Amino acid sequence: MAVAIGAHVDQTDPVAEAAARGASLVQFFLGDPQSYKGPVVTYADGAAALKARAEEQGVDLYVHAPYIINVATTNNRIRIPSRKLLQQHMDTAAEVGAKGLIVHGGHVNKDDDPAKGFDNWRKAIEATDIKIPLLIENTAGGDNAMARYLDRIAGVWEAISTAEGAENVGFCLDTCHAHAGGNPLETVVEDVRKITGRIDLVHCNDSRDEFDSGADRHANFGAGRIDPDLLTQVVRDAGAPVICETPGGAKEHTSDFAWLRDRL
Repeated sequence: MAVAIGAHVDQTDPVAEAAARGASLVQFFLGDPQSYKGPVVTYADGAAALKARAEEQGVDLYVHAPYIINVATTNNRIRIPSRKLLQQHMDTAAEVGAKGLIVHGGHVNKDDDPAKGFDNWRKAIEATDIKIPLLIENTAGGDNAMARYLDRIAGVWEAISTAEGAENVGFCLDTCHAHAGGNPLETVVEDVRKITGRIDLVHCNDSRDEFDSGADRHANFGAGRIDPDLLTQVVRDAGAPVICETPGGAKEHTSDFAWLRDRL
């Protein structure tokens, strides 16, 4: 089975990073993932040149939005800047020709009704000019998370389904997050598809921690707590492009790719 496999790489020259790994796709940040300052293209020749070079080399680019984005929260001081930041990253990701912008599901506060978070997601989708697919990613921890448990993901999806632009919202399935978040990998692809109707990208990662630990700590394939057969099964069942967010550089990633390809 031929699956496109790539990795999360440094943003300075993503196309060179893809070549170093023999990969046809890569994911990267635009600037600091912990900052509200807005996206930065660090590729020396700028966004348009990066887009042209990636197309020329046949490399698909994916952008991961900052971790701090939380459009679900009832806290205005976080939600409003988060929406602004999401739009800025959407705009810049489109400029570099990215195939998708990945964003975490965020969370509400402990005493909030989760329905408020679902509705805030709907409002965020309506407020965003979605130029390339926006891929919501499941997360590993937190009892108040919007995308850890399947019932919450279903709540988000139901809410955004009525929003203008909903057809441009997809799903990124992270294997480490699913395992650590307490979602059985045996059925997670089917479970997610029943809710979202689609899986656009897989973040394939082993997990340093046990099932349902709530800990988001990635490991190289075979070095973590996820059954290798299950990890492979998710990739096979999802049938979507794969990004490895595993530790290390080109050497470690190439070895992770080989591990996965052997089993596929």
